[in-house]
Amino acid sequence: MSSMKDLIIYQKFYDLILYAFPIINKFPKNQRFVLGQQIQNCLLDIAKLIIQANEYGKNQYRLNTLYQIDIELEKLKLFIRLCVDLQFINFHRYSVFCSKFSEIGKLLGGWIKVTKGA
Repeated sequence: MSSMKDLIIYQKFYDLILYAFPIINKFPKNQRFVLGQQIQNCLLDIAKLIIQANEYGKNQYRLNTLYQIDIELEKLKLFIRLCVDLQFINFHRYSVFCSKFSEIGKLLGGWIKVTKGA
C-alpha cells in the first residue's frame, strides 16, 4: 500500500479532474446540472475507488475495485463523447480527454495485471 501522493494513477486522475471541472462549468446552464453533474459524480466516484483500491490489503477486494474503476472509466468516456456530439466540448478538448483516458487506462491495466499476478 503506497501513499496516495506516490500513486501515479492517482496523480494522473487528479489532473483529469482539474482539467474537466472548469470545462463542465462552461456547459450550457441546463446541461451543467444534468450531464455535467453526471460527469462530475463519475469523476469523484473513480477518485474514491482509486483510494479504496490502494487501501485494500487483500488482492480479491482490490481486483474487484479495479474492475469497478474500469467500468466507471468507460461510463466517463461515454459521457465525454456525448458532450462532443452535443457540441459542449470541442474536438481539441476531446482529444486531450482521450489522451488522458488512454494514459489512465494503461496505468489501470498495469495495476490489474500486477494484482492478478500477486
